[in-house]
Amino acid sequence: MGIKSFQGARQVQKEGIKEAILVSDYMTTTLITFSPDQSIMEVMECFANHPISGGPVLKDKMELVGIVSEADCMKQISESRYFNLPILDKSVASFMSKEVETIDASASIFDAAAIFHKSSRRRLPVLKEGKLVGQISRKDIVIAALKLSSQQWKK
Repeated sequence: MGIKSFQGARQVQKEGIKEAILVSDYMTTTLITFSPDQSIMEVMECFANHPISGGPVLKDKMELVGIVSEADCMKQISESRYFNLPILDKSVASFMSKEVETIDASASIFDAAAIFHKSSRRRLPVLKEGKLVGQISRKDIVIAALKLSSQQWKK
């Protein structure tokens, strides 16, 4: 006597339809960027006039050399006050963070979520073949998770 399956008929999986789960599918591609030679006052004005708190610093041909943030500006403002030195004549290169954690455009949103979970970063520059192509934030990952089909999360 053969063994019978009591599971019933299985649902047919649709072939070829996959949910987008790559960083490149959810990253922001329109960015405000800065150059190393730019005045820090211009950067601070940009932070005040746009809903951003940081941005990538690029050399020619979209080569990422650092990130400048409000936190970098606050550190320098505080030190300039302490030492009674003006900050007006300084460039972005003297303020920016040069050690930048990045993610590849072909990485999954789960890889990005793991990086965000392990660090205090709120956004990551996205690179493709060594060039900046966008930026992904914690909020982008949350949006991506909400868009994933329930088949990827539950049985």
